[in-house]
Amino acid sequence: MCKTDLEIIDILENNSRIRPEQIAAMLDLEVAEVENRIKALEEEGIITKYLTLINWEKTCQETVSALIEVKVTPQRGAGFDKIAERIYRFPEVKAVYLMSGGYDFSVLIEGNNMKEVALFVGTKLATIEDVQSTATHFVLKRYKQEGVIFDDKEQDRRLVISP
Repeated sequence: MCKTDLEIIDILENNSRIRPEQIAAMLDLEVAEVENRIKALEEEGIITKYLTLINWEKTCQETVSALIEVKVTPQRGAGFDKIAERIYRFPEVKAVYLMSGGYDFSVLIEGNNMKEVALFVGTKLATIEDVQSTATHFVLKRYKQEGVIFDDKEQDRRLVISP
């Protein structure tokens, strides 16, 4: 991967809606070259999806997110991969990470309410054969995600002068 590809990735990661013409102007490249590089990055699986970040608290849609710590017994010959695959196949699961430390997986899920999340954990996640235990942490408020600060209340830091 060349430096130009990394520059294109960086630009797209910060704004996936930016047009190839704009990227070309920023990097002093031909538009066709930018389009070809983006296409190649997509075909190689380096760029996998373009996302829109939503501040759900400002919509009428109720959603509940939870981070779940999962301890498992690794499978002989497959390690953690087969268990991770079983977990990430559930549509409620938004992310699965193999972790170091006190638990094996960190699982991010979303549901319509707390009961739905609890039912997922109790009936789907905890019942997987190699799962030893789970600990669910509900997200109460999102302050920052994907580098974006929600409801940034930049305060005026000037000193107040009174007569």
